[in-house]
Amino acid sequence: MVLRGIRVVELAGLAPGPFCGMVLADFGAQVVRVDRPGSAGDVSFLARGKRSLVLDLKRQQGAAVLRRMCARVDVLLEPFRCGVMEKLQLGPETLLQDNPKLIYARLSGFGQSGSFSKAAGHDINYLALS
Repeated sequence: MVLRGIRVVELAGLAPGPFCGMVLADFGAQVVRVDRPGSAGDVSFLARGKRSLVLDLKRQQGAAVLRRMCARVDVLLEPFRCGVMEKLQLGPETLLQDNPKLIYARLSGFGQSGSFSKAAGHDINYLALS
């Protein structure tokens, strides 16, 4: 497998993040999906080839576990709106200090700046704008 040995943390979200994690797992990456409390039962074909755990990133203990995980992995797939990870003190500035080689992949719908950066990025939103 092409990506054997690559370690990925995927933060749970809607289709783009889980799809990206699934493709990386299909090519041999070790993907760990981090689910929110109460959502771990939401399993679909997008979870194939992944391990998973539940962390509450709004609690200090959950954030600390994620930070330790990111210090040892190659890639973080982050699907949240602009500013969410910074509010949790888990933004790139923080996590890249712990692991300068971390690929911090942001999969937000409208990017990190601009007039739509804080908007939800879902298919219905894209259709409404087009």
